[in-house]
Amino acid sequence: MNVGILILAAGRSTRFGTDKRLATLPGGRRVLDTTLSKVRASGLKFTVCLGVNDKHIADQLLQENVHCIQCHRADEGMGGTLAEASGHILGWDAVIVALGDMPWTASDTYRKVAARLSPEVICVPSREGRRGHPVGFGSNFYSQLQSLGGDTGARHLLQRFSKHVVELPLDDSAIHRDIDTPADLRAIVAS
Repeated sequence: MNVGILILAAGRSTRFGTDKRLATLPGGRRVLDTTLSKVRASGLKFTVCLGVNDKHIADQLLQENVHCIQCHRADEGMGGTLAEASGHILGWDAVIVALGDMPWTASDTYRKVAARLSPEVICVPSREGRRGHPVGFGSNFYSQLQSLGGDTGARHLLQRFSKHVVELPLDDSAIHRDIDTPADLRAIVAS
């Protein structure tokens, strides 16, 4: 199956206070760079979704041969970004939606989600009975992804199409670890 990853990294970081994509993690790497290294190591193709004002990040990623989409709807929130970006993936049989602020997700997690996907499946990783990210969507759901808006993302699609959802139990605690505030980053680093 032809599966790719959309990395949503167009957020404004309002709760973080500064651009969290560029925040430094222990070891000196930035959040977005660390996320990209995990995605690259998965061996799956990927595209990074940025806002139209993210030219400095887009230029840097293009120098690294990373395909980027600059999303004009990013100001709407995650739903707008995902709706616009999903219109660019029509050649993929399935897409994994990854969040740019989840740098610790294991590369193997992406591969395991990809392995469970088909055009008619939505795959959601879980750990200890709690769902997390990244979530995979088969191509049968692309029109629903393209109709999203606002900041809620695709959460309601999991309820609406619950009979198509495959929950994938994993041992990767990072499926629940995102960075919204500087305190989140400090707490995760301290743990």
